[in-house]
Amino acid sequence: MIITIFKYTILFLSIIVIISLFIGSCSKGVDKLAYKNPKISIEERVDDLLDRMTLEEKFWQLYMIPGDLSEGKEKYKNGLFGFQISVKGKSKNQTEQLLDYSGGGSALESVRLANEIQKYFVEETRLGIPIIPFSEALHGLISNEATSYPQAIGLAATWNTELMENIAHSIALETKSRGIRQILSPVINIARDVRWGRTEETYGEDPFLSSKMAVAFVSPFEDMGIITTPKHFIANVGDGGRDSYPIHFNERLMEEIYFPAFKACFDQGKSWSVMTSYNSFDGRPCTANNWLLNEKLKTEWGFNGFVISDAGATGGANVLHFTAADYAEATQQAIESGLDVIFQTSYNHYPLFYEAFEKGMIDPDAIDEAVRRVLRAKIKLGLFENPYIDEKQAEKYNDTPEQKILARKAAQASIVLLKNQNQTLPIDKSIKSIAIIGADADELRLGGYSGSGNELVSVLQGIKNKLGGNTQIRYALGASRDSSNYQAVPSENLFHLENGALNPGLKGEYFNNLKMQGEAALTRTDLKIDFRWTLFSPDQKKINYDSYSVRWQGKLVSDYTGDYEIGLQGDDGYRLYLNDELIIDNWRKQSFHTMTQKYFFEEGKEYDIKLEFYESVGNVWLKLVWNQGVENNWKKEIQNAVDITEKSEAAVVVVGIEEGEFRDRAYLTLPGHQEELIQKLAKTGKPIIVVLVGGSAITMNNWKDKVPAILDVWYPGEQGGNAIADVLFGDYNPAGRLPITFPIHESQLPLYYNHKPTGRGDDYNNLTGKPLFPFGYGLSYTQFEYNDLKLSDIEIAKDEVITATFKIKNIGDYDGDEVVQLYIKDLLASVARPILELKGFQRVFLKKGETKELTFEINPELLMMLDENMNNVVEPGAFRIMIGASSNDMRLREILTVSVE
Repeated sequence: MIITIFKYTILFLSIIVIISLFIGSCSKGVDKLAYKNPKISIEERVDDLLDRMTLEEKFWQLYMIPGDLSEGKEKYKNGLFGFQISVKGKSKNQTEQLLDYSGGGSALESVRLANEIQKYFVEETRLGIPIIPFSEALHGLISNEATSYPQAIGLAATWNTELMENIAHSIALETKSRGIRQILSPVINIARDVRWGRTEETYGEDPFLSSKMAVAFVSPFEDMGIITTPKHFIANVGDGGRDSYPIHFNERLMEEIYFPAFKACFDQGKSWSVMTSYNSFDGRPCTANNWLLNEKLKTEWGFNGFVISDAGATGGANVLHFTAADYAEATQQAIESGLDVIFQTSYNHYPLFYEAFEKGMIDPDAIDEAVRRVLRAKIKLGLFENPYIDEKQAEKYNDTPEQKILARKAAQASIVLLKNQNQTLPIDKSIKSIAIIGADADELRLGGYSGSGNELVSVLQGIKNKLGGNTQIRYALGASRDSSNYQAVPSENLFHLENGALNPGLKGEYFNNLKMQGEAALTRTDLKIDFRWTLFSPDQKKINYDSYSVRWQGKLVSDYTGDYEIGLQGDDGYRLYLNDELIIDNWRKQSFHTMTQKYFFEEGKEYDIKLEFYESVGNVWLKLVWNQGVENNWKKEIQNAVDITEKSEAAVVVVGIEEGEFRDRAYLTLPGHQEELIQKLAKTGKPIIVVLVGGSAITMNNWKDKVPAILDVWYPGEQGGNAIADVLFGDYNPAGRLPITFPIHESQLPLYYNHKPTGRGDDYNNLTGKPLFPFGYGLSYTQFEYNDLKLSDIEIAKDEVITATFKIKNIGDYDGDEVVQLYIKDLLASVARPILELKGFQRVFLKKGETKELTFEINPELLMMLDENMNNVVEPGAFRIMIGASSNDMRLREILTVSVE
């Protein structure tokens, strides 16, 4: 018996050993999978992993979305390209944008979330492919507790690449400390028309300045193992300064103006990703443009990274551009034309795009090439070996004193002094009383694609910090940026009868004809009438895009008794009835109108309301409006500002503009009643200092000559108020320079300094063609003198390098920076060349009375051009070398001759 038990025991132990050895062997086999072996080449790892993937797994590596695993991680069993990592919350400082990227949680919460999500994909999916967590970091990571630096256009206004590198390095530390490994930044589109609402996100109008700033921004991220994604590829501002308008530029213009910053990011900054734009280029959507993505980007330029769409842009071929029959065909066209990753706003959209994969519509080689580029990036980032981030990094690199100092320094450097008549600035700190006026004085706006920032310092608070309790500081709103005299009738004032009871909203009947005939194709409740059907129909599945009519009916209840205006604002083709009386009749198609009618309302009384509308071409704005509850007290607010100014020694009036994504501006004047505010204040006779807040040009014909001093502070970041106070009271000498041209009037647009010679002239019959403030412009509290320009050689071969050396002296009464700018003009060329081109700049500090010798290197690249056959050449002949303080202020010049070989 004992022997038998012993035999079975031995047999049992042997089985256990064999099973253990088998499991160990399997485990070692998994560990030795080629794609998990860091000792072999990236391409070998990619090949091995690609061979193991199913079609579904390949698709999900090409799909990126905002989100997390909270709605069920089983959805992602086949993997995912990546999530936009965001702890839930929204920044109140954020201006309008298409996606909410703002995180409401702490840095520690963000990194924990990123690690938790990553853990699932690495440890619980079949192949264990990590995701790429991504976010936005245009001028600071869009997340709570992340530092907010000046908006991109303000960073460009510093004309300081070293400072830009320091800022980017700081942002990169915050980004990586939260587990984020890709940023959908920077915006390097060229802003040649300042009506464009996204000018604020760019580095301005010039390809040279934009390239230098872009490389300075992306390099620290890429060096730290964070993928940068320059965008939007390509040229996404078209006729009228409108976002995402179709582009039909020839290749020469693209190569000279719109491509250089992208090339610089790829070649010098090593950016590993790029985002396409929403618009079409030469008839094809940029997201499905074979010439742009396959031929130009990947083949000619040798770009090895991956291409992502803008959010929702892949389907644009069939719902916007009408170059694809449906989403499946749009997907096929995009992937085969060079798009690698589909960026969507929701997991639930995936069936629209997976259909093309599932039905075999896409060339398998195109799918594999796209997946290959994504896998290459994930391996390159080291995510297979090190998928997680140490939580301690979040506390170490977020909201530090050093970041606050840097944010203040950046804001100081970005401020542009546009006017300073009679040395109004700086203000003496011993001033006894000062008026601070304007909505933007008490509200620190950070600009588009911003996080919440840390401990925001407004202009008002910054001045209080500066002056302490020694000065009486009086504040008044003066005027807001809103000039609307109407509001949409609120949902709480609209009802309809249903089942014998009043229910919120109006009953809407939608018809697929223009005459509201027959049975409604859609019946629904609309809580209020405030619609912008500019890209789609009211219901994509049931209602035509461009041929429909609507009838809304119900009850309207008034909040007040009295005569009030009520009406409609929007596209023609509408009628409004109250108690069966037709009070607005605009039943025609012509244009956009606001039509109102006075009507006597009694508080609490119900009125029958009927609104009818039709649309025959698509693209609709429609709003039911009234002036009940709208406080038209702007005159009172302005008078209050005048009153406190008259009691003060001087006034700082802070005014601003409204702009952003899909918020292009037809007019460049200050919105609301801000211009009238400035004019009224000027009449007091007190020194009025105007501080401009915004990310683009502002026209100021109605008030510029009435005030002695103007500062442009852009969106200055979280330390903006302190930095502005530093400049106002002389603790910092402003030296920012304009990265865009300010026009005198909108009719001059587009207006930029580096245009080619005209066939006649620049001027209009009734307006000059010159700008209000030129590119590169900016004043100082001191003055600088330029002397003694010497070229190391005045005649060179086309492959030689020379130096231009000169002296600059601070001849004024303040220490300060000067931004020295190098421009070159090709005096005779085989094709027309720009009248001048920026080819170098240096921001240099000089003490009062100090002289410095500076040098620019002039190499063949700076003299290069595209000849008639689109070849890069340095042609022989004369080049004017110009050094000055702006594109319209040349202090020194010499002629350099390239000899004939």
